[in-house]
Amino acid sequence: MFTGIIETTGKIAAIAPCRAGYRAAIASPLDLRDSKVGDSIAVNGVCLTVVAIEQNVFSVDVSAETISCTSGFRQDDSVNLEKALRASDRLGGHWVSGHVDGVGDVAEFEPAGDNALLRIAAPHALMKYIARKGSITVNGVSLTVNAVNADSFSINLIPQTLQATNLHALRRGSKVNLEIDMLARYVERLAQFGAVSISTAQ
Repeated sequence: MFTGIIETTGKIAAIAPCRAGYRAAIASPLDLRDSKVGDSIAVNGVCLTVVAIEQNVFSVDVSAETISCTSGFRQDDSVNLEKALRASDRLGGHWVSGHVDGVGDVAEFEPAGDNALLRIAAPHALMKYIARKGSITVNGVSLTVNAVNADSFSINLIPQTLQATNLHALRRGSKVNLEIDMLARYVERLAQFGAVSISTAQ
């Protein structure tokens, strides 16, 4: 489990096919002294398991399925990094599982004073879960939705977010990993279950 508050950014130093799919070596200033093989680290919003650690580089195995349905796993890509939440940590963002729901396309990325306006075209199947003033995770970053249209949503990025994450490098047409607020999933499931129960009772 994660919070969507990025600790630092890293770089895909190497990625190569392996028996599990692909093995990615990620170089970063992330403090790995309290990390070990088997721990989870969110890489651009994708929850991955550490399989090796050497100084400031950790390696993860990424399945071919994950590669096919996410973005940010190419040689030299900059990636947002967050270690798994500890029970004693502050929850500064929102509950983030690290299970990406889909890939969005940057439709607009424009300066707005010191901030930046980011508009993302999301897959149609995800739009019903995205609400104004609700939470969404973009490349692992917990963000608040400012506006929602039929096929896109907008976010205001503050200077701190631009400085601390890889979102500053986005351009029109960039691909981003999206994870909807998990509460929306449960609300939908409860509504579906209630509708089925009522139908059965009748």
